[in-house]
Amino acid sequence: MHDQRIVAGTMPKSELIYYVATSLDGFIATADGGIDWLAPFEGGTQDYGYAAFIDRIDAVVMGSATYEKCLGFGEWPYAGKRVWVLSSRDLDAVDADVTITPDEPGAVMRELEAQGLRRVWLAGGGLVAGEFRRHGLITGYIVSVIPVVLGNGIPLLGHSGDQEQLELVESRAYPDGIVQLHYRPLDPDTLSS
Repeated sequence: MHDQRIVAGTMPKSELIYYVATSLDGFIATADGGIDWLAPFEGGTQDYGYAAFIDRIDAVVMGSATYEKCLGFGEWPYAGKRVWVLSSRDLDAVDADVTITPDEPGAVMRELEAQGLRRVWLAGGGLVAGEFRRHGLITGYIVSVIPVVLGNGIPLLGHSGDQEQLELVESRAYPDGIVQLHYRPLDPDTLSS
């Protein structure tokens, strides 16, 4: 682990990475929340960098619909990770490491930073991701574009605010047609100079 120096009175900012799969037409799930369209791309020898990514994650943030979808997987996929679920509903936590909160995105990020959680996966859904983006909290996007056109569904980013310029950090094409794109937001101050 690398040394992070804390300047008097400040705290290192946490990274919030939106790591997600999307159809070519920009949907992360069907209109009813279905993800069966991803099945032909799962279970093979290729993990698209997931194992390395999850190993470097300190915490996971998601909305209630994503949480409920994960509960249907059988085994809890985030065992050993701290998880924050944004929800205004009264949900049961599946694990002691799961926090259900009605807090807004900025408050959640302040809590994560206060707990020293530096690398956070924004696991979805699209509306929650849109809210974090609208508040300027997403520091990176790792988007796997799946060679499928859904026609409609849950958008990659819900009502997410103003235009944002991104810088391509890396791209990788896989033999099955998936293209993974890694972007980071550009500082608006550098765009105007």
